[in-house]
Amino acid sequence: MRAVQLRQHGGPEVLEVVDAPTPKAGAGQLLVDVAASGVNFADIYQRQGIPPYAGDLPAIPGQEGAGTVSAVGPGVEGFAEGDRVAWVGVPGGYAEQVVVPADRAVPVPEHVDFPVAAAAMTQGLAAHYLSHTTHPVAPGDVVVVHAAAGGVGLLLTQLVKIRGGVVVATTSTDEKAELARQAGADHTARYDTFAEVVRQVTGGAGAAVVYDGVGRTTFDDGLAALRLRGLMVAYGTSSGSLPPLDTERLAAGGSLYLTRPTLPQHVASRADLLSRSGDLFGWIAAGRLSVRIGATYPLGDAARAHADLEGRRTSGKLLLLPR
Repeated sequence: MRAVQLRQHGGPEVLEVVDAPTPKAGAGQLLVDVAASGVNFADIYQRQGIPPYAGDLPAIPGQEGAGTVSAVGPGVEGFAEGDRVAWVGVPGGYAEQVVVPADRAVPVPEHVDFPVAAAAMTQGLAAHYLSHTTHPVAPGDVVVVHAAAGGVGLLLTQLVKIRGGVVVATTSTDEKAELARQAGADHTARYDTFAEVVRQVTGGAGAAVVYDGVGRTTFDDGLAALRLRGLMVAYGTSSGSLPPLDTERLAAGGSLYLTRPTLPQHVASRADLLSRSGDLFGWIAAGRLSVRIGATYPLGDAARAHADLEGRRTSGKLLLLPR
């Protein structure tokens, strides 16, 4: 099979397409023909060799996707050849075939096509736990969604609106601000003005929660934008890691809360994985959740996909289409 292999850490150019051995489904596993594989910042961190994503080399990047079961390993129940499945947190997705543990595979309904299913996994599941678990948005909550035209941002904006929240969305361009408004954002702002917009919207009270996947460049203003006992959700660091924090800043800001959640802990059980993915696919089927696919690339253009994501030249989800 064709696969993208990472032999050394470095820039996008280190990603190369190779002929790799076809994997086999072992006990408790499925062999899946990959229809679409998601491209994420975690893949970039793996390519760059940034812990804890670096891992051993050589490696096939990619940790989410969707496709068709082509073989079922011993001891697997509930799946058969030809089933449509999606997955997250499974390595090796930048390939024509991948082995997926059966307990990490979720059924994909017929009314959800493979690119949408792949695009809904990492970012959709993240948007779900952020809006339903980390801070269960209540009607009327004023919420800041950073990078609102990105893959997580567009989905998170929609889920906050489903729950009745008020979204202040940050973007870097007018075009991206329009995408955020189309997703339901009530207010848009640039990264250097969002705190003032929050003050205007809330009459100076501040936001209930700031969902921050950007990190270093937005963190300080995010703390200043929170209401009394507000919550800073630092779920990503696309602009760089956060410096050490003196917890007295949380006290001085109004008994603020700070959390650093990650997806694996929110889909650790199969019940959680099925419940969250089932919600997402249900909302997609009902027309309540729109998944924006910003660009698709053939397997041989994985390096270009990485460069485009790093350069913030896209909005929505980026996908590789191996077949």
